[in-house]
Amino acid sequence: MKKAKKPVWEPGYNGHVYWLGKKKLGKVTRAGKDARHKYTWEAAGRAGAGDDLDKARRAVEAAVAMADKQLDLFG
Repeated sequence: MKKAKKPVWEPGYNGHVYWLGKKKLGKVTRAGKDARHKYTWEAAGRAGAGDDLDKARRAVEAAVAMADKQLDLFG
């Protein structure tokens, strides 16, 4: 019986990437100096911004989890 792989966070120079094996699920990056928020995030066709890294990472995890459970519209 194989164990299901779990996504992992990999830190980088300007942000963090959420991986499942070799598939990129989402990312959190530092916004520019003049940006309104400190971090921006993208995952599963959604995007957002915020000032807290932990909240941005949780938003990516939530978007990925919701996309995984949502039914495919055209399938």
